[in-house]
Amino acid sequence: MNHRDLTSIATVSVTVVVGLLVVVPAAAQTSAPRTVWGQPDLQGVWDFRTITPLQRPEDLADREFLTTEEAASLDQAAVDRDISLWERAARRTELGGNVDRGADGAPGSYNNFWLDRGLKTVGTRRTSLIVYPPNGRMPALTSSGRRRADERADHRREHPADSWVDRSAYDRCIQGFNAGPPMTPGAYNNNMQLFQTPNHVALMTEMVNTVRIVPLDGASRLTQDVRQWSGASRGYWEGETLVIETRNFDDKRGWRGTTESMRLVERLTRVDADTLLYEFTVTDPETWASSWTASVPMLLNPEPMFEYACHEGNYSMPGILAGMRADEKAAAR
Repeated sequence: MNHRDLTSIATVSVTVVVGLLVVVPAAAQTSAPRTVWGQPDLQGVWDFRTITPLQRPEDLADREFLTTEEAASLDQAAVDRDISLWERAARRTELGGNVDRGADGAPGSYNNFWLDRGLKTVGTRRTSLIVYPPNGRMPALTSSGRRRADERADHRREHPADSWVDRSAYDRCIQGFNAGPPMTPGAYNNNMQLFQTPNHVALMTEMVNTVRIVPLDGASRLTQDVRQWSGASRGYWEGETLVIETRNFDDKRGWRGTTESMRLVERLTRVDADTLLYEFTVTDPETWASSWTASVPMLLNPEPMFEYACHEGNYSMPGILAGMRADEKAAAR
């Protein structure tokens, strides 16, 4: 987890200065750098923090964009919320405590020190990262998708921790919830570093330090019986855009309830020196009634990637399982 907001929170004024990201159409690109071998240069650490939600809030209905004033208000509210949380944390420290507590006094979730959600809406002022379907929300689940969702809920309720395999890939530190693929903003570690050669790119997310190496040389695809947590990716250039197609996902990863049928197409375009536009389309006919597409602007981050130490998997899993055994013994008395 990282603390990149520490400096920004300490120096922010009461009034937010809103720096809007303007996504430049491909035809207007003039300042995007290129590699020495002539390809668009996508290398760097890319920050995809944003308070813009993946799905459009239902109360915004058909509204695709916020007004300038609405976006500024949301940005200011995010800053105010963080300042308030930091002030509360400071008071707790003075009183000798440093963690949030639940209503019963048990430890709660991470306090604000560990969170790094970002403080701004996307510069396009979209009301959601999802751009298709037009309502900005995921498509309806298929009957199969609904059935599996119900089965998962039943299993979590009846078998929350019989063993470690009952816990999610995120609890087990196999994958990160925002690491993907696809990459979507989350509570912290919203950074991706891209490395590039003429024939390969490598994408490493800060969350769990997941790495994908993507051939660009027409390498053959894996056979259908080979499944991987992050799928098998193959890439190619489409003009100025790098297109990455990924399949062969292992359905044990549990990403939003998808199956082995999931197909992912990612598009990365360096629209200027400081902006990488990341778009992805998810298709899984076993889960959703149609494909859906999201657009996530990423900003060049001058800081290096942080090591991600997923201590939950190292220490908390025994605690989760031991706690469940203790509950079972108590219930049997």
